[in-house]
Amino acid sequence: MVRNIVILSGNSHPSLAESVCNMLGVPSGNRILSKFSVGETRCEIQDSVRGKDVFIIQSGGGSINDHLIELCIMISACKTGSAKRVTAVLPLFPYSRQPDLPYNKIGAPLSRPPAEVPKDKYTFESVPATPGSGVVKSAGFNKETDLARVMSKSSLTNGIGNGLTRTNSENYINGNGHTNGSTNGSTNGDTHPALYQQTHSRAGSYTTHDYENPGLISTFEAKPGYKRWVAQAGTLVADLLTCAGADHVVALDLHDPQYQGFFDIPMDNLYGRPLLKRYIQQNIPDYREAVIVSPDAGGAKRATAIADSLGMDFALIHKERRPTRITDRQNATMMLVGNVANRVCVLVDDLADTANTITRAAKLVRKEGATAVYALLTHAVLSGDAIARINASALDKVIVTNSVPQDEHKRMCPKLEVLDVAPIFAEAIRRIHHGESISVLFQYD
Repeated sequence: MVRNIVILSGNSHPSLAESVCNMLGVPSGNRILSKFSVGETRCEIQDSVRGKDVFIIQSGGGSINDHLIELCIMISACKTGSAKRVTAVLPLFPYSRQPDLPYNKIGAPLSRPPAEVPKDKYTFESVPATPGSGVVKSAGFNKETDLARVMSKSSLTNGIGNGLTRTNSENYINGNGHTNGSTNGSTNGDTHPALYQQTHSRAGSYTTHDYENPGLISTFEAKPGYKRWVAQAGTLVADLLTCAGADHVVALDLHDPQYQGFFDIPMDNLYGRPLLKRYIQQNIPDYREAVIVSPDAGGAKRATAIADSLGMDFALIHKERRPTRITDRQNATMMLVGNVANRVCVLVDDLADTANTITRAAKLVRKEGATAVYALLTHAVLSGDAIARINASALDKVIVTNSVPQDEHKRMCPKLEVLDVAPIFAEAIRRIHHGESISVLFQYD
């Protein structure tokens, strides 16, 4: 039995917290976690946490925004109750797929191909950037062109966006209603109301940030393919937990390992790899003849680590999202790199949300001659029509962990098999509480 420890559970996965408490031999902490009629979260810690080592288990599946706010409120309540240390245990880290500025799914920025032009005419796209001898220059500018006159015509408009430009010889109205000119000197006196209204409408007080004048921002348009003005939600969640009072964070199989660098507090990333390896060894006959397949390039390192440790072959599915023409649909075409004919395929991935990638990968390896297809997933969120997609797919069996609740999924999907991650978190909590090293949990062999 572990003493001087309090384990609290959020509303996201109470059964996992109960299993961890049973393995550690401690009772689950009493708390009231409900909602007011307006929708605000109410939290009350009924056990004393003064001077205690508090662990709060809250996963990221389901109503993820409500669960995140519940976690922050519970951390703050424990720190207010003079807890010695508060550790947030997150089997599935919320917003773990948004660690940095996201990139549009269409792939590399594409520009519309230039229209057909005669061979004797050249555009900016057809002329190389580096001039060469004997190369005809672009028809845009030549030595007879007055560059200053061209630039004055294309200068930014001042708030009206109608292409009007103001030269140095034009008059303008100052703040006192007087007319000032740069060519005829200064003229002080009353100005005609019509002249003042016309000139004042031209001299709008806009800046480059005013979207009412699109002429001012036309030159700052980014290439298509990049998402602009997108919040970095991953960094925000890390800051929220830190500001709420968390002293330590424990997660399982982060989607991006770089997430650990966003925290100013200790952050441990546990691995579900030993569970998956043990399942392959014990449940797949002649597993050394099978092939580990990564459904995308992002999970190649994860899949190769398992394949190398078990002495298995490895294959990769590459998704090509760049079409040959800009008018083509931006559907990803999948290409298999490796040989899977007449062999058992084991698809390995860390997270399945809509299960679109994993089911398309299963269809591809079946088409290439695979005899059986298994899917090993650490986090099976399975939102939307993911269950129906898996039931109708070429997958023979889907093995997931209970990092998120799987009872309802298992009832609806007969292909689903669930592995328990409670022993991993129970051992990690015990070692953190006693100040022992948890590096043994990172050893895969």
